[in-house]
Amino acid sequence: MNLGTLVECAVGRNPNVVALVQDNRSYTFAQMHEEVNRLASSLQKLGVKKRDRVMVLLKNRIETVCLFWAIQKLGAIFTPINLRLSPEDTQHCIDDAEPKIVVYEKYSKRAVLQAKFNERPILIGLEQDEGDLSYRELLARGTRTFASLPCDDDDIAVMLYTSGTTGVPKGVPRSHKNEYASTVSHIIQNQYAFFESTLGVMPLYHTMGLRSLLAMCLLSGKYVIAPDFDPRTALTLLAREKISSLYMIPTMYHELLHDPCFAEFDLSALTKIGYAGAPMSTSLTKKCFAMLKPQFFLNHYGSTEIYTFTTCSFLDKKPGCAGKPGIHQKIRLVEPNADGSSTAHDVVQPGEVGEIIVHAGSDEAFKGYWNRPDATRKAIRDNWYFTGDLGILDEDGDLYIVGRVDEMVISGGENISPMEIESVLAEHPKVLEAVVLGEEDDRWGQIVVAFIVPQDATLTVLELDQFCKQHPKLSNFKRPRKYVFVEEIPKSPAGKIRRSELKGYYVLRNDR
Repeated sequence: MNLGTLVECAVGRNPNVVALVQDNRSYTFAQMHEEVNRLASSLQKLGVKKRDRVMVLLKNRIETVCLFWAIQKLGAIFTPINLRLSPEDTQHCIDDAEPKIVVYEKYSKRAVLQAKFNERPILIGLEQDEGDLSYRELLARGTRTFASLPCDDDDIAVMLYTSGTTGVPKGVPRSHKNEYASTVSHIIQNQYAFFESTLGVMPLYHTMGLRSLLAMCLLSGKYVIAPDFDPRTALTLLAREKISSLYMIPTMYHELLHDPCFAEFDLSALTKIGYAGAPMSTSLTKKCFAMLKPQFFLNHYGSTEIYTFTTCSFLDKKPGCAGKPGIHQKIRLVEPNADGSSTAHDVVQPGEVGEIIVHAGSDEAFKGYWNRPDATRKAIRDNWYFTGDLGILDEDGDLYIVGRVDEMVISGGENISPMEIESVLAEHPKVLEAVVLGEEDDRWGQIVVAFIVPQDATLTVLELDQFCKQHPKLSNFKRPRKYVFVEEIPKSPAGKIRRSELKGYYVLRNDR
């Protein structure tokens, strides 16, 4: 399956249906396809061919979407980069991918123009008079028709760089088959239908963003683009465009529901919501049900490397549950060892915490990292992908995520999951956010430290400690021995907590 043919099929089915909306611009599938063809033919004239990397440093825009489809029609590799990466990480991605073309805008201009290239790519600027040529000049040089070039299922369509919380970003090559299978899974798992619509707010350098875009194309649906997430703008678009489905990280739902003008917007068209990328607290899950009133609500647990691990669609009964394996997947829980010594055969007993591993033979699974055989060997063993996540299966065989292998706190010989304590702390009405880390201790090995963003300035350490002591779900040895009040929790653009930054802040604060 060549992804480039998907847009051709969509045009053949419904050429006059609206495909893209951004601000006061809208494109039908036929109009979008003409722009895609002009870009593809123009890029081909510049020498772009199969397997060439086209690096895109753009926000979600109509231009980004059209470039994605043009690159697919050429059999080249769409390589989007997070605009918020540090200059060092951007340079690493450039060195790693060795792009033939780099497309940038004003927000990424500095990083691109200051970068060093082994072989200088052609630079294309979104704005006029930028780069070697501008996007509009690229468009003007193209032709209205262009047929997709032949591609095999296993040819690389996309390379995403994992955001990660430590180390340099790793390139994750994803084939046409990977992307197609993942999108079909996404549609089935979210119960999407033809002519669905969604808010394109998750960035297209993220697997969640690509999944939303591809799903809308397969379903002749409407992709409403939001270059920047702002809760008021999102609410306006949801109401104005009568959007039927949402797929976002929990942080975005939190901001959406806490907008002071939320009640003024008619969101009755929104019937299907889903989240991924980070855990959602029980309280936020309940608020989503109460305020959005979805007919369908899904927790999707997966990764850039393998799109789906598990899904849960009964969050009203089991908030926070990750559910059962996706339609293509098999999972296991094995002995957790941070040194990577576990094997796929070290399966833990039912009810025990173990590292979650996912079979790497499914159509959704990548084959290995770009230029990183060391990382590939560590991640894929015996044809199983070791996620680094800790989980436990309940009596129904449903999965719950309880933390990370490298974040486990070991105190007095007991394994303590940070996520378990964070969940308890989040129940306190004066707590906005909570993150738990381990601190070295001469007596216990490690002690539990809780970082708290207060909802109410009157919150005290004594109040929190009493709350934890009296909580029926928290064993006494697991309760925090220290509390640190902070203004915010550092997160990646994908909503993942940057624990290393939090720990560094704590060390600096205690050294003063």
